[in-house]
Amino acid sequence: MKNVITLNTRKTLITLLSLIILLPYLSISLLGQTPTAQQILERIDRNQSADSRIFTASMIIHAQRGERTMEMKIWSVGDQKSFTEYLAPAREKGTKMLKLADQLWMYSPSADRTIQISGHMLRQSVMGSDLSYEDMMDDQRLTDNYDAQVVGPDTLGGRDCWVLELRARSTDLAYQRRKMWIDRERYVPLKEELYAKSGKLLKQTLLSDVKLIDGRWFPTRVVYQDMLKLGGGTEFVIHEIRFNVPIAESTFNKSMLK
Repeated sequence: MKNVITLNTRKTLITLLSLIILLPYLSISLLGQTPTAQQILERIDRNQSADSRIFTASMIIHAQRGERTMEMKIWSVGDQKSFTEYLAPAREKGTKMLKLADQLWMYSPSADRTIQISGHMLRQSVMGSDLSYEDMMDDQRLTDNYDAQVVGPDTLGGRDCWVLELRARSTDLAYQRRKMWIDRERYVPLKEELYAKSGKLLKQTLLSDVKLIDGRWFPTRVVYQDMLKLGGGTEFVIHEIRFNVPIAESTFNKSMLK
């Protein structure tokens, strides 16, 4: 009997030692399956950011007085330069916007005049839409501006999501807090709530029609809803987009506005 007990004890010790040796590797494996909030943000940035982009899009404004659709083409380099030209309707055709870092200019063909939009004007609506000029200018990486934490799992439109809460690192940002529903498989936002410093909900966005483009998942339809105004929101639909394509430096010259 004594020998049997000793044998069992040895087996138990060997099993415990094996578990102790394997524990770090098991922990690493489990951590790899559950990314941190920072890792999720990095994957989102990888999908959404690019050295350059050229795309055509429609902006459909569902206002109280009716619906308006505008067509546009946009060229951008990183998050510092972008040039937008409105193609339709006729009354808006030829309107252009130029962003250089944190500066924004707009050219109106009807007035044949270029104005710089700055300060409180950046919070104004673009063409009566639910987007502000700040929204149009915001193309920065999330990892550069926000700290995040995973606040729980959820399901949205049949897709499993991580719910992230983001806090701004700078008081200069338009939205001090953001709540995002991130597709767990494709690492794209499907819904977002944008908050002021006071905690008031300012805007909500719903993102859909996610497509695999040039090896990245990208939502091609976004519905913006300004929670402080009446109306049915604004749809932004991308018809064609190309990433990391050459764009002439002259595109971002102020002379191009006219």
